[in-house]
Amino acid sequence: MFMDERSDQSNFRANSKLKSTQNLQSEDRQPRRYSSEDSRRLLIEATLDSIAEVGFSSTSVSEIVTRANLSRGMVHLYFNNKDALLVAAAQHSAEVYYNTLSEQLETAGSSPQEILETVVLSDLGEELLNERTIKIWFAFRGEAHANQAIGKFSDTRDDYLRDMIFNAFLEIGTAQQVGELGKIARDATHGTLALLEGMWTDYLLHPDSFSRASAARIIFRFLSALFPQHFNLDGAIVDRDLSRTPS
Repeated sequence: MFMDERSDQSNFRANSKLKSTQNLQSEDRQPRRYSSEDSRRLLIEATLDSIAEVGFSSTSVSEIVTRANLSRGMVHLYFNNKDALLVAAAQHSAEVYYNTLSEQLETAGSSPQEILETVVLSDLGEELLNERTIKIWFAFRGEAHANQAIGKFSDTRDDYLRDMIFNAFLEIGTAQQVGELGKIARDATHGTLALLEGMWTDYLLHPDSFSRASAARIIFRFLSALFPQHFNLDGAIVDRDLSRTPS
């Protein structure tokens, strides 16, 4: 009788342990619960990771939720559909770019040439230009024509960046007393943006041989030809540089 009781107790403990293990395994397989803000962020980051790793066309809802460890219903809950999620991902990517640029501008000099130098070096820097961001950027650019909502966040002629560069060139042109100031500032703005975009294309096609220093020097050569009093091949010329120039 006592042997039977001990056997029953042993079986009960074994069964309890087995059920506990099975429950833990089941919990591990279930999507974790996050706040709405965290869930949105996870879905957006998973979308961007998927675009970078498997491409735009292969970024399905199943791929996204698997990476985010969330259920499919979360996509519809927070974004209504996949298209809206893709637009949100494009917007997030653009915000990261401009937030990073803004942070670097906060520590830059206040002269217009220093602002422009910071824009160039930030755009070509590893934080913004890397294997992940370049794939995401060009994937969204490829969709921009068919999807205007995505195109809004992947346009190099974004008002904020374009106006910042244009106003800096206006100030430089005024100081240098150039003729046709508005046209020169406009052309310098479009030329700078075109060169920066070209450098991103070069990085996409030749990441192993791409030189950030050479890319920056090429752009500064263009700027120094237009504004020799404010730029040289190393970047911005500021008053402290001029003060050390032999007479």
